[in-house]
Amino acid sequence: MSSSWMLRIVRWLLAVMSIVCVFSVVYHLYNQQYETETAIYATADESVAFQGVYVRDETPCTYSGQGAVCYQVSDGGKLGVDSVIAHIYGDESQIDLLQQISALQNELALLEKIQNPGTSESAQPANLSGLIQEHYKSLILHRERNQLTALESEKEQMLILMSTYQLITNVGMDFTPRINTINAQLTALQASQKAPMDTIYSDRSAYFVSYVDGYEDILTKESIDDLTVEEIRAVTDDTSQSDNRVIGKLIDGYEWYIVGVIDNAKSLFETDMKVTFKFESTAETVTGVIDSIRATDNPNESIVAVRCDQLTHDLVQHRTERVEMIKGQYEGIKVNREAVRFAQVEETVKDPETGEEQTQTVEARGVYILLGEQPAFRRLDVIYEGSDYLLTSLNAGEGYVSLYDDIIVNGVSADGT
Repeated sequence: MSSSWMLRIVRWLLAVMSIVCVFSVVYHLYNQQYETETAIYATADESVAFQGVYVRDETPCTYSGQGAVCYQVSDGGKLGVDSVIAHIYGDESQIDLLQQISALQNELALLEKIQNPGTSESAQPANLSGLIQEHYKSLILHRERNQLTALESEKEQMLILMSTYQLITNVGMDFTPRINTINAQLTALQASQKAPMDTIYSDRSAYFVSYVDGYEDILTKESIDDLTVEEIRAVTDDTSQSDNRVIGKLIDGYEWYIVGVIDNAKSLFETDMKVTFKFESTAETVTGVIDSIRATDNPNESIVAVRCDQLTHDLVQHRTERVEMIKGQYEGIKVNREAVRFAQVEETVKDPETGEEQTQTVEARGVYILLGEQPAFRRLDVIYEGSDYLLTSLNAGEGYVSLYDDIIVNGVSADGT
């Protein structure tokens, strides 16, 4: 056979093989026999949600009931002995006057800080521009998290930076006229000020809240062990009060409680366990320790009381609200429960007494992943189990599921075929 014929045969075989290869790729592309999901990063909370009731030792604070109240401490603020709770004025006009004075004083302090030679001389436009961008990002983050106090602080810093930038890049700009105007307005307003007709003082160290709701004598620390499921569920979030002599209330001590009814049939929570709370009304989280868990006649209902020691403005605005009590927070690789299989695998174990390594076959829980076009078994190191998924460790090691593996959900039997 001549070399030309041999060359033709080789070319023909190569052509056939190329056609078969292309056909195989197209066939597998459009006739995928496996349904897969990508192994992605996910987080999960081991938690329970319930209607929480706030229990604190509270004492109503009263005054004559005459005149307009001007509070000197915000809700959740700490008071010492003889600290001023409020000034009482003859009418609302004096309170409006004080608010105007306070607003002007804040603006004056801001302008004097911007106008300060030390501020403008040490600032460079490039540095200011970078700081403005950083504070802008922080401002957006605080807004998304509903962190109003931090948002107000960021806004003030942004104003100082932007005004300073404008001042050093615009030579003709000067805040002196506005400062002089504010000083003149303050002098005129302060001349109209009148002394309060009465001042309310705190008789002890306590936290202050500017409302009462009628539960002050009912929901106390001593009453927690006697509260029933029906009593807890009957608590409402009504912060109005009919007695115009009540100016607010004092909260004694640092400790307060969240009480509620939970389903603890699986004993997920236990006494002395440290937990974290999330709330409907605020983005803040609070840690606490479970003080008691009482069983009821219903096996699916237990009364839980959690001891906390952190008080803020937001946390004293309600008597009851929806809360989430978190036992643990987990991060790992999310795996669909439908993908879980069991397989016999070999593993090396060390004898604790002799130190010798032995190989043994064990039944392992795992999934099949698509490795090229073939299924391959990968073990799971489960750290959390949800209703329709579970989380496996991010870095369990060789032979375990890894991020972005193609996990086979359907199309593979228990033995991987």
